Amino acid sequence: MASSENVVGVLLAGGRSSRMGGGDKCLRKLGGKPILARIIERLGPQVTDIIINANGDPSRFAAFGLPIVSDNVAGHQGPLAGVHAALQWVKANRHGVELVVTVATDTPFFPVDLVDRFINSRGDTSSFRVAQSAGGTHPVIGLWPVQLAEALADSLSRGERKVTAWTRDHGADPVFFSSIDVGGRSIDPFFNINAPEDLAAAEALLSEPTQ
Repeated sequence: MASSENVVGVLLAGGRSSRMGGGDKCLRKLGGKPILARIIERLGPQVTDIIINANGDPSRFAAFGLPIVSDNVAGHQGPLAGVHAALQWVKANRHGVELVVTVATDTPFFPVDLVDRFINSRGDTSSFRVAQSAGGTHPVIGLWPVQLAEALADSLSRGERKVTAWTRDHGADPVFFSSIDVGGRSIDPFFNINAPEDLAAAEALLSEPTQ
C-alpha cells in the first residue's frame, strides 16, 4: 500500500491565465500571500516532494525553492503535457516512486486529506484517480501512476489534448469530495480562481470569521 511518503506532488502552473488577464495567476495575492504559497502549504504535509510544472522563465518561481519542470511538448499544449513532463521527471529523479498527485494552482481550498483519500480509495486493479465534487469531475486534480508516462507520450504525439477524455479513456476512477466550510460558507473544495471576480470571492471567504 502506497502512502503520502512515496507520492510526489505536482503543481500544474503551465496555463496562460487568459481570463485573469495573462501572467501567472498563481502568483496573485490571496489573503496577503501568493496563491501558489497557499497551495504549497496545503499540499506539503501530504507528499514527500513537490515540483512545479511551468513554462517560460523559471526564475519567477525561484522564491519557492522547488524544482521547475517545463513541458516536453512545445506550444502550451495544456495539462496533459504538464502531467507527462512531471511523470518523466519523477521517473528520472525519484527512483522507486510510483505515484504523483497533481493539483491545479488556482484551487486554494483543495482538501487537506486529498492524497490520503485518493490512496485509501484505490482498488486492486488501478491506482489512477481523479477528483470529483458536486460541481463535477476535476481531472487535473488526480493520482497518476508514473507508469502512465509512455501512454501519455503516445497520446500527445497524436495530438490528444483533452484531459477529461484521456483520464476517462484510461480508466481513472473518480473519488468524491464533499463541500467544505470556508469563512462560514459551504463551498466546493475545488473552487478555482479563473477570473478577477473569483479572486475577489476567495478574498471575501478568507475575510469572513470561521463559525
